Amino acid sequence: MEQVLIKAAQLILSLSILVVLHEFGHFAFARLFKTRVEKFYLFFDPWFALFKFKRGETEYGVGWLPLGGYVKISGMIDESMDKEAMKLPPQPHEFRAKKAYQRLLIMLGGVMMNFIFAFVIYAGILYAWGTQYLPTENVTHGIMVYETGEQIGLQNGDQILSVDQQYIENFDKIIPTVILDDAHSIQVLRDGQQVDVEISDEDLALLIKSRAVIAPRLPFECSAGKVMPDSPAEQAGLKKGDVFVNIDGQTFNFYDQFTGYIKAKKEQKITMNVLRDGQPQSLNVTVSEDGTIGFYPEFHESAYAFLEYETINYGFLEAIPAGFDRGINTIKDYLKQFKLIFSPKTKAYESLGGFIAIGNIFPGAWDWAQFWNMTAFLSIILAVMNLLPIPALDGGHVTFLLYEIVSGRKPGDKFLEYAQITGMVILLTLVLYANANDIIKLFT
Repeated sequence: MEQVLIKAAQLILSLSILVVLHEFGHFAFARLFKTRVEKFYLFFDPWFALFKFKRGETEYGVGWLPLGGYVKISGMIDESMDKEAMKLPPQPHEFRAKKAYQRLLIMLGGVMMNFIFAFVIYAGILYAWGTQYLPTENVTHGIMVYETGEQIGLQNGDQILSVDQQYIENFDKIIPTVILDDAHSIQVLRDGQQVDVEISDEDLALLIKSRAVIAPRLPFECSAGKVMPDSPAEQAGLKKGDVFVNIDGQTFNFYDQFTGYIKAKKEQKITMNVLRDGQPQSLNVTVSEDGTIGFYPEFHESAYAFLEYETINYGFLEAIPAGFDRGINTIKDYLKQFKLIFSPKTKAYESLGGFIAIGNIFPGAWDWAQFWNMTAFLSIILAVMNLLPIPALDGGHVTFLLYEIVSGRKPGDKFLEYAQITGMVILLTLVLYANANDIIKLFT
């Protein structure tokens, strides 16, 4: 429960910062062009607001419905659907009375703010914490594969050489590269020979849905971490902190060999030998039908000793262009992810998630480096999503404004009103679909 609350707090804080900055982008350009802003709200406020005050011509407040935020700009057809005001003649302070390029900048202000904020965050992260990664060549014991990794043809102990004949410097980028670049093969060293592992469309679909595919292969140097209630391990007397020695007298060099032995003994009894407070203990365990006994491992520090990470530190002036480059690369990667959603062969739309999925990208313990990294990523997502040419989003308004600038004809108010309603229906449908996916995943 504590981890859930921490994730929820990080999500709410992150989205609140991003929404306020996004709306401030619209607000700033509106004020620059002397356009009246009637409301500036964090969260939506149907029927009532949690908090509000008025300064000058603008009412500032916090709504109770945490689905974003908004600025209500005079003379603009938006989610407020203020039809009565639009029946009156245009006033000089209204959005509809401004020049097309001014209205365009007002609508792009939020997206511009989100992009700029992401670049600033990335530069700040690199300056404060630098960057650390595991070079692929340093994964000297090869990989440990999870279920999906095994399904696509990888094996425990494989050493990754390349993806589509291209060397990947950062080990953590291997699977994302396979997915985002629609790779067709992974080259591995297996038992001293180079092997091509072919990647099919079905494999890509599996990879997209999986959170764990491969990890560095770790030595068999671990203890029992969390022991699951009513599991075979608990029933046999396994306790947190017990150091694993062997099973049935069989010793192992790597942790995956240990779990593989257990998996091969489905519904059979095994004798697990452990050290508890330095004293040997023998536990008789009946393996479950799915080949597990119900515990999470805690690896000793010595298990990670062979993994040599590369650390890069940045000075202030170095961090600025490096942060910009990271932001640009993140945008490119997100656009590739976005393209996958519309690909029927990968069925990535089935993995579309809502607030629960977004909350789960934050760590279960508060970590400022991770928080700002995720906030920068969400800022880019918010910017890209808002550029989609869907009425009710900034991109919809921008599309109509570009049409007006190119053609010299302004879309009618009635057309814009119907387009706004259509866009709101589309967005509501997407929100319901994404969050329904989250709920379904909780029970499957």
